Amino acid sequence: MGILLYLSDLIMPLVVLIIVGYGMAEKTAVYDSFIRGAGDGLKTAAKLAPTFIGLMTATGVLRASGFLELAAAVIGRILPDVLFPSALVPLGVVRLFSSSAASGLLLEIYKLYGTDSLTGRVASLMMCCTETVFYTMSVYFTSAGIKKARYTLCGALLATFAGIAACAILARQMM
Repeated sequence: MGILLYLSDLIMPLVVLIIVGYGMAEKTAVYDSFIRGAGDGLKTAAKLAPTFIGLMTATGVLRASGFLELAAAVIGRILPDVLFPSALVPLGVVRLFSSSAASGLLLEIYKLYGTDSLTGRVASLMMCCTETVFYTMSVYFTSAGIKKARYTLCGALLATFAGIAACAILARQMM
């Protein structure tokens, strides 16, 4: 185990050394290329800032408005907790927008239900098997200049719901 920790400490410096060495071997102005890339990165970050602010605001509004609790109550009436724990509806909705906010909800779920409970296991699997759909689409489509998403949102939401259903089934198999 000690050798793995040692190797993991060396990976990033080794990658940087290889990149700089390759640039020097190709007679490239490495530092100038780095500065140009950093400038492009700042331009991209400035272009994406409104998207980040909008997504964080949407996540905050969903949590503060009580919508997540209402959705959990409605889903809880439709699906019994045996099929899908209604306490995980807020996690599923927030995960579509923000991974960090979903991580906060995950910790709350762990405190309430425990990590080895059915709810805790489904929540853990959901965090692994779902994606921040709106965040990912916003960032990549904005940076690539794509204006029409076509069927991307429908496909991503369908894949997310399939992933959530698979999580509920897999968690039951693990119990």
